[in-house]
Amino acid sequence: MHAPTAQIDLDRTVADYRRTADVAVLLARLDVVARAHSTTDLTAALEPYMGLHEVAGPVLEVIVELEPTNTRALVALANAYWLTGRGPEVVSALSDRARAADPTNRGAWHLWALAESSPRERTGRWNQVVERFPEDDLARVNLADNAAALAGSENDPVALKLAVSSYELLLSRATRDDQRAALQGALATLRNWKP
Repeated sequence: MHAPTAQIDLDRTVADYRRTADVAVLLARLDVVARAHSTTDLTAALEPYMGLHEVAGPVLEVIVELEPTNTRALVALANAYWLTGRGPEVVSALSDRARAADPTNRGAWHLWALAESSPRERTGRWNQVVERFPEDDLARVNLADNAAALAGSENDPVALKLAVSSYELLLSRATRDDQRAALQGALATLRNWKP
């Protein structure tokens, strides 16, 4: 008789949790399952449950414990923590580890920028992400939005200029009418803004 696969063990654990809603039992069983299988098998088995953070988080914690430089697991765990409100410090620490392990991982950079609580520093972080990944329009949108918010809250003309130039570049790349309309609206508002 073959030992159960990671997928079977995880599926059973989640099915029992959905039936009982017993978080303590879930966490105990997830730890046993995570330690009984290879990280490769766990990663594959976890895919259907990535949106179920009470399942994904504990399994990812074990993967990261066993493979401290596993960038994919670090980013996924940081994301799960971010989405469940675990706090910017822990998210920032995980994203720092992921960026150190793989400086080309955009997800790690995005989480690093998101985790900054200071609006000025967060804008600076998004600017660094855009400089590193110039074709990353999601990062550029975040840079533009954060710069616009900074310009409004602190009457900062440099942040205003950064927001306008970022939105202009996004407008030049926009392919859909709704994107163009939204960007044109944002630009019109910013261009008419008086400090």
